[in-house]
Amino acid sequence: MKDQEHIEQSMLIKWFRFQYPEVSRCLWSIPNGGVRHITTAIRLKQEGALAGVSDLFLMIPKRDFHGLFIEMKAPGGKLQPNQKEFQSLAKSMGYEAITCFGFDQAKESIKKYLQA
Repeated sequence: MKDQEHIEQSMLIKWFRFQYPEVSRCLWSIPNGGVRHITTAIRLKQEGALAGVSDLFLMIPKRDFHGLFIEMKAPGGKLQPNQKEFQSLAKSMGYEAITCFGFDQAKESIKKYLQA
């Protein structure tokens, strides 16, 4: 499942960079999850990595939102409790926070967000 999430998220980044070259640096990943060597995991935690934080951030304000957090899931994936908590916190701070199940849903969600 994690491999499929990687593929879907990689496709999204490639599409976004091609589709929106003028703001291509405004969408980036937040590498908080994944399987890592214990030394790397400890270092990242010391540097501020937090479980549950969304996978991607789009730094473009639209409507009443300061930006957009995207949690990527492979089709059929499931949102974890700490991911739900982060999305609620982000929304309470004036950000949009969504879960997208696959590349197509994420692509359409970004297009819709940017239309406003």
